[in-house]
Amino acid sequence: MQNPQTPHIVLTGGGTAGHLFPGLAVAEQLDRDVPGVKITFAGSGKQFEWQHVAAAGFEYVALRCRALPRRLRDVFSFLADNLAGYREARQLLRQERVDAVVGLGGFASAPMARAAVRCGIPLVLLEQNVVPGRATRWFAKAATCVCVAYEASGRYLPGQCKVRVTGNPLRQAFVDAAGAVSSPGPICKLPQRHLLVLGGSAGAQSLNEELPHALHRVQRLLGNWRILHQSGESHVTATQRLYDQLDLPAKVVPFFPDVAHVLARTDLAVCRAGGTTLAELAATGVPAVLVPYPLATDDHQRHNAEVADDVGGCVVVDPRRSTVPLHQRLSATLEPLLSGAGRRKTMSLAMRQLALPGATSEVAALVAGLLTPTTTQTPAESRPEAA
Repeated sequence: MQNPQTPHIVLTGGGTAGHLFPGLAVAEQLDRDVPGVKITFAGSGKQFEWQHVAAAGFEYVALRCRALPRRLRDVFSFLADNLAGYREARQLLRQERVDAVVGLGGFASAPMARAAVRCGIPLVLLEQNVVPGRATRWFAKAATCVCVAYEASGRYLPGQCKVRVTGNPLRQAFVDAAGAVSSPGPICKLPQRHLLVLGGSAGAQSLNEELPHALHRVQRLLGNWRILHQSGESHVTATQRLYDQLDLPAKVVPFFPDVAHVLARTDLAVCRAGGTTLAELAATGVPAVLVPYPLATDDHQRHNAEVADDVGGCVVVDPRRSTVPLHQRLSATLEPLLSGAGRRKTMSLAMRQLALPGATSEVAALVAGLLTPTTTQTPAESRPEAA
């Protein structure tokens, strides 16, 4: 049992870097701003989650949870696991005297968010995408506040919920990287330029398979370019082999642990259109070719990409909107960008318009403001539970 005077905040959710990293950014800011704060992450138990949380120095608790089932036969296990996760979350909130819960999105956030609402503990939701995810929509009415990355998100949420446009929280490394880049396209001053391929924390199979062929078609333009490709853990060997077969010098890695540093040296990116990825591109002013994941829930990646496209910071290649093979469309899109430094600079300036560098501090300050003074703090186990 912790000291009753120690403020305790639980951040819940994760599963992917897009959900987890904004939470880590807020946690690190709170750790700096709130003396003696205790921070716990509650997630699904995936290795990706607890490894990154442990590396950041915070506690981690796994809760049973399951995504919405696609088959009727999985409904019972879905209900059983999420009910068990809710009970585990409620027990943690009662025993640990938690002051506030921050939902990071994704199905892994649902058990703890529900328990926070039932226990009367303030709940703040972070929403990274233009179209809010299901977890955000489920708990928006009961939340103390929903922090959104885009103003357009408000129209998808109930009118009576409190929404604040904060932007997407980014870790201090991005703040430092953005500050170090004083003008767009910093790598243009160096002999070699960098093309970065990001498929999300797990990689993107279509980019792994199609992009090497696209680059092979414009190989004559790549003499001064270095290719860095994040493939995901399970696709490293096959992707590297494909580049080698096409005689394209490329470095393929499963994941970039320091993507802020990599983006700060990037001239052009080809990537998916997750909300956190776009915030990272905006912070570092990296122009991009965005390939929205076609199976994303509620088509949210396409909506994200349209925001960047509207300001001129990217070119969108939607895999579903043409019968032309993806690698041909990518090569046609990349050709003028690889050879046109002026266009990349214009796109870089446009991408920076989307940056909200105060997002992390704003969200952390909001959460810190929910902490009750220790002299009047009400133990979680004595808070009335809603019916």
